[in-house]
Amino acid sequence: MIYVSEYVQFIKRIGLVGITNILISLSGLIFIPIITKSFSTSDYGVWAQVTTTIALIPNLVNLGLPYTMVRFLSPEKDKTKIKDSFFSMMLLVLISSLIMVILMLCGSELIANSLFNGKIQILYAVVIISFFACLNLMLLSFFRTFQQIKLYSLFLVLQTYLGVAVCIFLTLNKEPIETVVWGLLVGYFGVFIAMNIIILIFLGKGIPKLKNLKEELKFAIPTIPSNVSSWVVDSSDKYVIGIILGSTFVGYYSPGYALGSILLMFLSPFALLLPAILPKYYDAGNISKVNTFLKYSMKYYLILTIPAAIGMSILSKELLLILTTSEIAMQGYLITPFVCLGALFMGIYGIINNFIILEKKTKILGHIWILVAIFNIIFNIIAVPYLGIIGAAIVTLICYFFAFLVTATYSRKRFKLPFDIKDMSKIIISSVIMGIFVKIANPSGILNILIVILIAVVIYFVLLFLLKGIDKKEVDIFKEMI
Repeated sequence: MIYVSEYVQFIKRIGLVGITNILISLSGLIFIPIITKSFSTSDYGVWAQVTTTIALIPNLVNLGLPYTMVRFLSPEKDKTKIKDSFFSMMLLVLISSLIMVILMLCGSELIANSLFNGKIQILYAVVIISFFACLNLMLLSFFRTFQQIKLYSLFLVLQTYLGVAVCIFLTLNKEPIETVVWGLLVGYFGVFIAMNIIILIFLGKGIPKLKNLKEELKFAIPTIPSNVSSWVVDSSDKYVIGIILGSTFVGYYSPGYALGSILLMFLSPFALLLPAILPKYYDAGNISKVNTFLKYSMKYYLILTIPAAIGMSILSKELLLILTTSEIAMQGYLITPFVCLGALFMGIYGIINNFIILEKKTKILGHIWILVAIFNIIFNIIAVPYLGIIGAAIVTLICYFFAFLVTATYSRKRFKLPFDIKDMSKIIISSVIMGIFVKIANPSGILNILIVILIAVVIYFVLLFLLKGIDKKEVDIFKEMI
């Protein structure tokens, strides 16, 4: 059984990372109405391709080492070993990042014509920003590994908001989209300098010795297909839509997709903290604690995401009318329900895949996501010409569900899956009743929507408490935490 103080500390960290991811998600929502109402839908589609590409490149270039750092160094106490491994990983990522820069510059015209409407200046900006994104991911993983969650959260928020603030300034000053994209560099570069200073103060200078790199790469390399394939499922649909239908349709698709993807912010705290916490218990043979952490993680993830998925699906059109133009809202509001449901399954997968990671059988995840990615690309190529952007959203849902189903099937052969059917039933019942209220209320306008959301949240949690979906012990834990 988890000691109350230990569990409270875990919940506090989840809360801090959760708030961080809410802020990051809000940054995107803050910028969407500004950019969609300042540029053409085609230019907004180019912006969506920029952010999609910057999200892809670190998954490939970092060679799976950020996650490897968490798995291998989180239980480590010897500062010399930490220093050796960290600097070795950083050197390898620096080399692979430079190779990425060279390759992208060599294919600059082809990439710019395919993704950015031929705007070569945007390609140059993406290359430089992606270089720092790769290095920053490693530096952020250092703070994650040693559970310096306040610093991790601070730098993640600064990286996002500094860039967005500059982009907003440039947009409001009527700068072209080619210039606005460069604004993102401010956040990445500023945070890169700050994180380097803090880490060097903590570790001191060091020379990479590479002696543990072979074992670390053995763990890391199989995760690359998983990371890249996960991105393929999450974002390649925008590439397919852009190539087949054009950047305008990417502009229609992206806001509805972004709205549904907000659910993944609820996964982020668990995906961040569980890999850093669970190994020490698993390696010590304390499987009961591993199971308890996963059980509570799953319960609280579902408590948050199921009602959020229902609420956002019902309100998607009205929310998009506030955030974007009427043209984009009417074209893209049906995307949100499919993405919400897909994100729900992706989050469940993100918790149960810890069983496989703890066993260091990352090849299995790699195989799953390679298969899913192949299906995703093939099905998108088939669906998009016939069903348009709705087809891409349906394909995303199917792929996320498949990844969840295969992972759950494999994991249940060795572990007890962290599902409580009674708790899930109570969450679903409370969420459906809340959704009926939202549908009947049918709010329009930002003030009415906020009021209805507030009432819906109260209804949901009152019902959940009455149905005993949250017990007194858990309420006491939250009281102590507060």
